[in-house]
Amino acid sequence: MAYDLKSVFYLDTSVQITKSTAGAGSGQLDLSAYIDPIARGRTKGTGLAIYKVHWSMVDQDNAGEPVDDAETGTVQFGLIAGLGTGDLATGAGNVTTSTIFENTNNLLISQGSFYGPKSMVANANTTVSMFPNTMVMPSTEVPYVIVRDNVCILYQVGDNFVDDFTLSCRLECAQISLDQATLNQLLRTQTV
Repeated sequence: MAYDLKSVFYLDTSVQITKSTAGAGSGQLDLSAYIDPIARGRTKGTGLAIYKVHWSMVDQDNAGEPVDDAETGTVQFGLIAGLGTGDLATGAGNVTTSTIFENTNNLLISQGSFYGPKSMVANANTTVSMFPNTMVMPSTEVPYVIVRDNVCILYQVGDNFVDDFTLSCRLECAQISLDQATLNQLLRTQTV
């Protein structure tokens, strides 16, 4: 697995977080063109190594200006391998367990939170940065290797947003060959 200019390329995806709406939503990125989990003869299977995930949060109601200091919205979000939820608007999704955003989830590639400035006013001792506040991230030395045909942004709104926001991510990734033993191990651990 080489993390170099010749091998690494970018993929990106985004979701729209609807203002004044509670609940979860998701966006699905199809990876079937980059992954082939079947080894044929001397041909090895192919996985997608995710080295880095870059997150951004853009206020759509204010034409991309910096986040307004009156924003009260909070959201937990994650990039999850093989979830297969499709594209679901805010409130149409269903996060059935809090463990989906925890480090114990084998499908979790990257995870973080966003806190609007006004959501932190009540706590004078708040030390959480507004954004990005990521807790899980792959690395250039140890990438997360996806062998399923999709990856999803999943998010759960904690406090409703004042404005519409776009949550987006850019993936630094590379296609890699996998021997049969590694491929089988990854297929077992990446089961929803």
